[in-house]
Amino acid sequence: MNNINSVLKNAVDTLASVSDSALLDAEILLCQALNKHRSHLRAWPDRIVEAKELAEFNALLEQRKQGTPIAYITGYREFWSRDFLVTPDVLIPRPDTELLIELSLELLPTDSRSKIIDLGTGSGIIAITLAAERPNVRINAVDISLAALTIAQINARKHQINNILFYQSDWFTNVPDTRFNLIISNPPYIAEHDRHLQQGDLRFEPHSALCSGDSGLKDINIIAATARNYLELGGHLLIEHGYDQQEQVQAVFRAFNYANIETCNDLSGQPRVTYGLWNQK
Repeated sequence: MNNINSVLKNAVDTLASVSDSALLDAEILLCQALNKHRSHLRAWPDRIVEAKELAEFNALLEQRKQGTPIAYITGYREFWSRDFLVTPDVLIPRPDTELLIELSLELLPTDSRSKIIDLGTGSGIIAITLAAERPNVRINAVDISLAALTIAQINARKHQINNILFYQSDWFTNVPDTRFNLIISNPPYIAEHDRHLQQGDLRFEPHSALCSGDSGLKDINIIAATARNYLELGGHLLIEHGYDQQEQVQAVFRAFNYANIETCNDLSGQPRVTYGLWNQK
């Protein structure tokens, strides 16, 4: 009998070998097929799954069985309690990146009118979240990928954000000549031949948004070097990086004369964001 309980049980068995969160994955995909919230699954476990719904669910399940990330199958991912459109043109938002938001908000008073730039905006999660939380700030969001910028603009409209200007740019190349109070980036930081690129969701995400030279530090070096020309005195540069890159990224910041350099840990206790103050005339 194809009720919700039995369909989920069979799906978990199917996904057990390919996912560490088989039940959650199955529930999300079944909700997609039924066009219902997860609370519906709890409330109506004996509800029969109709043939058309089951066929759609099985098609989604097959994609997940082949390794396709849940976010790319459903087309969205939650970040900072908001849903964002996600496609294979952009990275999948991760909880680790919320640390960038927390640190930025600490540096921005509630009524702040600061100027901010989000480098490599992707789906726009950083720029849009900061724009929503600090509606008086002015934000530039840039990405080299026109496809990614299109997704970011759709997300901005979805969340009714109008204090962001979007630019297609290779880092600062096409950015207006101005000074910012905060420069924020979650850049590519994985080494080109890192074995993790052949594992999990990374296999499906855009290579250009993940990889940065042989050491993974190519883009971080470019950003840290160039940001000095775009920061106000007393402005901050914040960069997300790999869990094992803390010492290297701090060394980059020191080499380019940033002050008060600190690295903060993410929710799992791993070094994740390094930031520094620019106070050079």
